[in-house]
Amino acid sequence: MFVAIPTRTRPAFRWATPLLACLLWLAYVAVSLRPDAVRHDLLLDWGALSGGLAPPELWRTWSEPERWLRLLSALFLHADWTHLLGNLVFLLIFGLPAERAMGPLRFLVLFLLGGAFANFIAALAIGAPERLIIGASGAVSAIIGAYLALFPRARLGVVVPLGLFLEFVRAPASLLIGVWALLQVAFAYMGPAFGAVAWAAHAGGFLFGMAFALASRGAIARRLRRRQGY
Repeated sequence: MFVAIPTRTRPAFRWATPLLACLLWLAYVAVSLRPDAVRHDLLLDWGALSGGLAPPELWRTWSEPERWLRLLSALFLHADWTHLLGNLVFLLIFGLPAERAMGPLRFLVLFLLGGAFANFIAALAIGAPERLIIGASGAVSAIIGAYLALFPRARLGVVVPLGLFLEFVRAPASLLIGVWALLQVAFAYMGPAFGAVAWAAHAGGFLFGMAFALASRGAIARRLRRRQGY
């Protein structure tokens, strides 16, 4: 005789990922509607600027609080719609399951700190003076790195257009990460950001995300057990 035991899983409302996606989109629309001169000034005022400076000047510059704020504000600025679209798609693909596992507040911390750290690494790595670093690619890289560290063999559901129809398929997370990397290369050679990819930001964000997930593994496991009712 078999007795069905009802699950005690409590459905979790995931609000952080949609909120971030909306903020990224609204920030892009707000900036893109401005005249070219105003838009250029906004990017310079709120984007992260790299150095190309000697070490003494570099540390003196980064002692200013404004430079640290720029590392966060730069996450919400994008060069063009292709730059934004690539980040939004993979934010939703990896962000929703990552938020479900780690919770919205920890997910927000990962996005903001991972993105800021990625921008900081890019600012130190890029030698050209006054090079502008913008976009949420570093933060998305942190989310991807965290998800891969937590669920290395996971398969994620994606909707694939097949002619006139949309097909829901499950693809390995590693395959989707490869597609994301290829799209980053493709988007780098489209639009006004031609050839400009802050690869150091991607690598820094990815490594930060993996380290963040490994350091938070115990807390995430306890959270998942609580959701299961244990």
